[in-house]
Amino acid sequence: MREISLREFRVRGNKALGNIAPGETILLAGQKGPAYFLVPVVGDVVAEDRELRRAMAKASLRQNWSLAEALGEPPMTDEEIDREIEEVRTARLREKLGEEVSR
Repeated sequence: MREISLREFRVRGNKALGNIAPGETILLAGQKGPAYFLVPVVGDVVAEDRELRRAMAKASLRQNWSLAEALGEPPMTDEEIDREIEEVRTARLREKLGEEVSR
């Protein structure tokens, strides 16, 4: 994986990407460290998107778990996580259905 500065990418865009091998993932880094990944789109885009979203969710969860741990909260069980996900999905579905009924 190659790393390119955000500044170089902004200023030289195509030229900065010109030396990158096809299919290579690029890390865009700012002054405060890594900022973005540029991930090539090849093969099954839907599966790749799902994997990328899962990785992003895990990174977010790790940060939240660290905050909860610092506050002395016990880690959530798989059942608690599944229940919370189901509650959010149900609320979103009800909201969506409410919007469609009001149209």
